[in-house]
Amino acid sequence: MDAKIAGFFDSIGSFFGGGDNIPWCDRDIIAGCEREVADARDDTIRNECVMRLSWALVHSRQSEDVNRGIAMLEASLNSSISPLQTREKLYLLAVGHYRNGDYAKSRQLLERCLEIAPDWRQALTLKKVVEDKIAKDGVIGIGIAATAVGLLVGGIAAAVARKK
Repeated sequence: MDAKIAGFFDSIGSFFGGGDNIPWCDRDIIAGCEREVADARDDTIRNECVMRLSWALVHSRQSEDVNRGIAMLEASLNSSISPLQTREKLYLLAVGHYRNGDYAKSRQLLERCLEIAPDWRQALTLKKVVEDKIAKDGVIGIGIAATAVGLLVGGIAAAVARKK
């Protein structure tokens, strides 16, 4: 019985906590990636360094880094040389939009990603996290709206009762 109660409270905590398993990246790693890009002489190596930097940026805790990563990925998306590279860029864009709270855009990008690789577990996992977040935000929004309506109706009922 105690395990069931603990499981219940854990599920409530995870519902409101919104935990995900997407890794974070700190400023030191981003700075190292920026140095790699600056030092790269060969275009092929430079493109690999830019991808690592983009990955680091969209996994940052700083919204300005995430936005910079999204801009870099969007600028380079059309120059992808293979479906695999396009898939990776779409996934990283989805991570960036997820980090920014734009869950609908993240889901759209993940669907495009899954058109290229339908069984890619990483994208499927993120899509589930995004859809859970969308559902949770909807439930919370409905709860807030219901509370507001309840307060309004209660206020009107109190005003009517006071007049009588």
